[in-house]
Amino acid sequence: MKKIALVGCTGNIGRQVAEVVRRNNTMFSFSALACGHDAAGLRALCDEFHPRVAFCGETGGAELFEDCDVAFIAAGGFAGLFYTLQAIESGKKIALANKESLVCGGELVMRAAKEKGVEIVPVDSEHSAIFQALGFRRDAAFKKLVLTASGGPFLHFTKEQLSHVTARDALNHPTWNMGAKVTVDSATLLNKGYEVIEAKWLYGADFEQIEAVVHPESIVHSLVYFEDGAAIAQLGYPDMRVPIQLALTYPARLPCERELDLAAIGSLHFERLPEEKFPCFSLALQAGKAGGTAPAVLNGAAEEAVRAFLRGGISFPRIAETIEDALGRVPREEADSYEAVFDADRRARLTARNILYGN
Repeated sequence: MKKIALVGCTGNIGRQVAEVVRRNNTMFSFSALACGHDAAGLRALCDEFHPRVAFCGETGGAELFEDCDVAFIAAGGFAGLFYTLQAIESGKKIALANKESLVCGGELVMRAAKEKGVEIVPVDSEHSAIFQALGFRRDAAFKKLVLTASGGPFLHFTKEQLSHVTARDALNHPTWNMGAKVTVDSATLLNKGYEVIEAKWLYGADFEQIEAVVHPESIVHSLVYFEDGAAIAQLGYPDMRVPIQLALTYPARLPCERELDLAAIGSLHFERLPEEKFPCFSLALQAGKAGGTAPAVLNGAAEEAVRAFLRGGISFPRIAETIEDALGRVPREEADSYEAVFDADRRARLTARNILYGN
């Protein structure tokens, strides 16, 4: 039986991991469960799965990973980086569902994983798709990676319309069921910018080798182009259970409840990503290319701005404006330690709060 240490157990992805384990309880068990603040949710999972270790708080210790085969990092936000580095230090295989680990600390994470000989398996649907198209080899040769984006609920809105949308509008995603933060990030297309940065670190790609296109149906999750012009894509319904369980079992595949019916879907559509309407995507690429602590500043400011938007305190376009302002105010430094990245995150949040609230 494969033992899983799940960090972020009460979040959207964490609950789906629990569903996969529940459905395959002769194959998987939880050795440890951790969450940020949902003590009641954690208690319910502990009553069901009986992990050896359970933790509720901002940062747990390395004891979470002492008795596991796989560290499943599903914590949301910047906090996930701490756990990813802890899991690497423990020498455990990592199923990575936390974007911020690679966005904010990609250099640290990949260097530490190489030094420790730790395998990192992507769980994001787009990066799981690339992983599959590359034959489960992150070091396989390719010409270009193409990430697909649904475009979110505002794809065809004008700039004027975007200035009037609400948090409730943004949370009404057309194809995916996700947590609030990532759903808003999908609406701004910041999420797709994050995935471009992740692709750089996961697959050793230059930014010029990574492209994002809009695919409203969310059936083609990503494509890989090769030197001979051939492209391999992974298709499936927008359902995170497939990449979750595949991260735990590959190259073996377990049955899942939904098999793709292309005839029932009908047409699939693709179009250029409208960067001019969604500046968060361009800001993410700008920060990713700048490197160092710039992506941590990007993320820290974004988390504060999205929180303000969800509370109804700012307009939708103000999210991008806050990020851009913070990137201009917080100097880029080398991301050569966790402390440097942590400090950049702290300064970005303080700067963003000052921009948003003037204090």
